[in-house]
This record gives sequence, structure tokens and C-alpha cells, in this order.
Amino acid sequence: MVRAALASRRRIGDGPAPFAAYIPAISVVAASFLAAMPIVSMSGWFPDFAFLVLLAWRLLRSDPWPAWWAAPLGLVNDLFNGHPIGFSIALWSATMLALDLIDRRTMWRDYWIEWGLAAVFIFVHEWLEWQVAAATGAAVPFSRILAPVLVAAFAFPVVAWIVSRIDQWRLRR
Repeated sequence: MVRAALASRRRIGDGPAPFAAYIPAISVVAASFLAAMPIVSMSGWFPDFAFLVLLAWRLLRSDPWPAWWAAPLGLVNDLFNGHPIGFSIALWSATMLALDLIDRRTMWRDYWIEWGLAAVFIFVHEWLEWQVAAATGAAVPFSRILAPVLVAAFAFPVVAWIVSRIDQWRLRR
């Protein structure tokens, strides 16, 4: 009788819940939904939160991320953020492959290196958005991408902290 009562409860160290493998993808999709918030801005200062969450998850843990997840998650981001279909798919897939390559080449990373990597990927993301906008005929000056790059680079540590808390909850540590 006592064994039955103890066996039904999960204890610390028993491992993650059965749905824990999907929490990273769900959090990226939830961050994509943040584009539906009623924020009105003429300059577009807010970052692509889904890309920040994807970077934070990938830099925190590479084990729950198969490289092919970037395509469906990028499609969801394209649909909700208004990017041309295929933009986030290609960019996120390239980002995942580049981070896989960086993981294989580096022996260790610390907080500052990860923040620098995130800042470089954020800049490339915004620069490519600017290139796509210019190719479609929008006359957007290059100086307009500085605000989203700075906001995203300084918001990345906060997003990484939130992702680490979600990961602790997901693994029940």
C-alpha cells in the first residue's frame, strides 16, 4: 500500500515529463504569436522574439533540437510575422546548421561568447530582412535596422534567462 502511494508520485531526479521534448518548439511558436500583440510602431523597433527564443534554446541545449525543426518553426514564424514565406525557414535552417558547426569546432563557450554569437546572428537576421525589403521595392534606409538590432541584442540575456527557467521547469530540476 505504501509502495503504491510512493510509486504514483514523481520525485526529484525521476526525469522529465513525457511531453518535455516538445516544450522548446511550443515556446518558439508562442514567441511567434507575440507578433499579434497590438504594438503600433512606425520604426519597427521590436525584435523577432521567436528568433531570440530559438537562439536561446539552441545555445542553451542542442540535444532537443533536431536540425529539421527549423523549417516548420520558421514556417509558423513566417505566417505570423509577415515575412515572405521561406524567409525564416531558410534563415533559421542556416542558423541551426551554423550553430551545429560552431558546436563542433569550439571546445567551450561562456556567457559572453554566447551573447556575442547571438548578437552576430541577430545582426545577420535584421540585415537579411533589410535586404529582402529593399529587393521588394521598399525604400528603407540602413539606419532603420540599428534600433531592432540593439533592442534584440540587449533583450537576448533576458530571453535566455526565461528560456533557462522554462528548461528547469521542463526537466523538473
